[in-house]
Amino acid sequence: MISMIHDATIVNKGRKDTKTNIDVRKPHAVVQYNKFMKGTDRADQYLSFYSVLRKTVKWSKKVVLYLLNCALFNAFFVYRTLNTKKKVKYKNFLHKVGRSRISEVQN
Repeated sequence: MISMIHDATIVNKGRKDTKTNIDVRKPHAVVQYNKFMKGTDRADQYLSFYSVLRKTVKWSKKVVLYLLNCALFNAFFVYRTLNTKKKVKYKNFLHKVGRSRISEVQN
């Protein structure tokens, strides 16, 4: 891992490896990455489950579809945060959005 803002210090994680019983030590850059990038990794994971990307010749279509996919995930995250009583799954949210868009076009 290359970092311009971290030095090469190794940090003790305070736990031991289960097989070797040796303290787990990681570079400081890796510890900081793991601490602050969990939301990004989770978003990438959700986007990979139900991707709207399709094979296409034009790169501009892929960019637009990727941005649409990101916008849908952000809307889902906001919806789930504001509606804590309902446990809505991402797939069900996408179906609801799709149905509402289809009903708007038909009307």
